[in-house]
Amino acid sequence: MPRRHWFLPDSPDLLGMLQRQLVVTVQGMDAFAAWAAGDAGAADRTRALEHEADGLKRELKLALREAFTTPMGPEDLFALSHGVDWVLNYAKDVIGESEVMACPPDEAIAEMARLLADAVRDIREAIARLGSTPGDPVDAAEAAVKAERSVEKVYRRAMAALLEEEDLREVIARRELYRRCSRIGEVIVDVAERVGYAIAKES
Repeated sequence: MPRRHWFLPDSPDLLGMLQRQLVVTVQGMDAFAAWAAGDAGAADRTRALEHEADGLKRELKLALREAFTTPMGPEDLFALSHGVDWVLNYAKDVIGESEVMACPPDEAIAEMARLLADAVRDIREAIARLGSTPGDPVDAAEAAVKAERSVEKVYRRAMAALLEEEDLREVIARRELYRRCSRIGEVIVDVAERVGYAIAKES
């Protein structure tokens, strides 16, 4: 009787794929921060990197379907990748809204964008620590939340300043852009909390 050989499916480096998505997301958020600081050409860089990150998210999603084993719950990997994807999507939307409303970024948007880029960098570090990088991933995730709290302070200060603005068109446009920046921060907090949740499940 012939001997049968059994082969297990490949186990792709899912954490590595998520890390690559985050590397591109950090680059995209840095471009977003550059745009907010006055570099108009960074708008196209942000869009290009958002498109590249979308491709990496799709690759991870497909690999997740085929994986025999995963380094954490597959639903956690999916949620983390999905949340990270929305960060850059929303940043791209801020740029689009700014262009449509002919309302260029101001100092408050520049400050929020810089803090948001820092927060995404903390998320990248948290995911790296889930793999082979030494350190507590929860500490890095909490640093991202702290950066987002700073975003909220800038947001509230900027919204309060709009009360002194007499141009209604300017008020409406800036309020929309401020809110969109704040929404990016909320998504980052969701991702950071998902890191903690995934670790708690595995412990």
